Amino acid sequence: MSDYDFIVIGSGSSGGVLAARLTENGKYRVLCLEAGTRSERYLWSRPPGGTAFMIENPEVNWRRFSTPNESTANRPIYVPGGKLLGGTSAINGMIFNRGQRMDYDRWAQMGCRGWSHEDVLPYFKKLESTDIGSDHYRGRGGPIKVTVAAKTSPFFDLFIESAQAVGYPLNPDYTGDTQYGVAMAQQTIHRGLRQSTATQYLAPARKRPNLTIRMGAEVTSLILEGQRCIGVRFRCDGAMHEARASREAIVSAGAIASPKLLELSGIGNPKVLSRFGIPVIQELPGVGENLRDHFGPTLKWTFRQRGLSLAGRGRGLRLLLEIARYVLFRKGFISEGVCTLRVFTRSTDQVEQADIGLLVNPFLLEIINQKRRMSNVDGFFIYAQVQRPESCGSIHIQSPDPFAAPAISYSFLATENDRRTAVAAVRRAREIAAARPIADVIAEEIAPGPQIQSDAQIIDFIRKTGATTFHAVGTCKMGHDSMAVVDDQLRVHGIRGLRVADASIMPMIISGNTSIPSMMIAEKCADMILAEL
Repeated sequence: MSDYDFIVIGSGSSGGVLAARLTENGKYRVLCLEAGTRSERYLWSRPPGGTAFMIENPEVNWRRFSTPNESTANRPIYVPGGKLLGGTSAINGMIFNRGQRMDYDRWAQMGCRGWSHEDVLPYFKKLESTDIGSDHYRGRGGPIKVTVAAKTSPFFDLFIESAQAVGYPLNPDYTGDTQYGVAMAQQTIHRGLRQSTATQYLAPARKRPNLTIRMGAEVTSLILEGQRCIGVRFRCDGAMHEARASREAIVSAGAIASPKLLELSGIGNPKVLSRFGIPVIQELPGVGENLRDHFGPTLKWTFRQRGLSLAGRGRGLRLLLEIARYVLFRKGFISEGVCTLRVFTRSTDQVEQADIGLLVNPFLLEIINQKRRMSNVDGFFIYAQVQRPESCGSIHIQSPDPFAAPAISYSFLATENDRRTAVAAVRRAREIAAARPIADVIAEEIAPGPQIQSDAQIIDFIRKTGATTFHAVGTCKMGHDSMAVVDDQLRVHGIRGLRVADASIMPMIISGNTSIPSMMIAEKCADMILAEL
């Protein structure tokens, strides 16, 4: 058994940050275990456009699916996850979106002391470097460089003008005073290259002699001695290994895998564990519960004329030209992320902050031989999402086999408020599309189509076609109630020497993407750990 001070399970948006920060002062030996086998030098992980080649690639993606149920019209929902150094931060859409002040203030109001917006803002600033916005809200010297997406087609100005025509202000910084309005997306991209935890945190840190990174290391269980975690078991290179953590183990495997590991180790709901013959070490019924994600439909329109969108640039000769442009100049759509235009809006005037997110893309996708690719048809599509869904699902093991996928059971649109907001999201998107100048160049709405108009029809369309944007959270939630898994120091209730630090600890989902908030969680967790030593 190898000995370390700390063991970090996962190298993604949280794990990569923790491993780097805990080794900074040189005092502590840290082992970082990453189940994936590919490094940050993987061919498609640095070009932003490479996301399209990784989102369904089993070489670098876990490619999980949810259990079909009525909330998704009995369809499985695709749940990707990064299977390489940097985890999902190395394959995601690179959108920088912290969410809103109220999200974190709500955490604090729920009893999570030290997690208000004022408390977490210094950690958000610590991780980023940007020239966007004001010094009060934005960081200037952190590892993650943040830039504004470029307008790579004439579509962007047309859509922005139409959004302004129906009353949305142009928002120069949705990470500042307010999220509300229309804006080009902020991205974790610098000089045409992805900024992941692998490149910005672990690449510099791995030069330190006190950091050990093991790739292809799948953790099978925590080693518990009484009510204390003393290490982990993992499979690597076809053999089983054990490693001891003299101080702490930190689980940062993400909202899908973190509850699975706790359950396999005897931490969770006795009803779940007993089903698979796993002895109960610590009864925590909230493990695997409180699953939330951003879910919504894809709305599609076609144009009357060519050249307004990116149609066709992702295939054939035009793709080769885009690749050459990227290689030579780091320009073009390959240098940008996805959903690079955003509208943050409200479902009703009574809602104080934006509760709807419209994620806008200047092209259409088509599925050929079960693979997605950019269409030659000139058009655009919008993901229309509820930003703060109330409906909760669950994630639980299906077997005592540590290599078996967990059961991911979403429960979307289960509350009246979620259904009302989801319908409003579709109507808000249509409202912009019906405004000039974008309306003048639209040929037709092809999804959901003009025949879908009533609230019931729209809900049915969402259930039958909706998807997530891969923002699973909440399955090891922070708090002090009966369903909480970790306390406000991220320590697992009832188990010494064990913390969870990733999106799974979020008690409520945020009004934005989850990668950057997961980095914030890790930055804060590292400070809390080091302050105790």
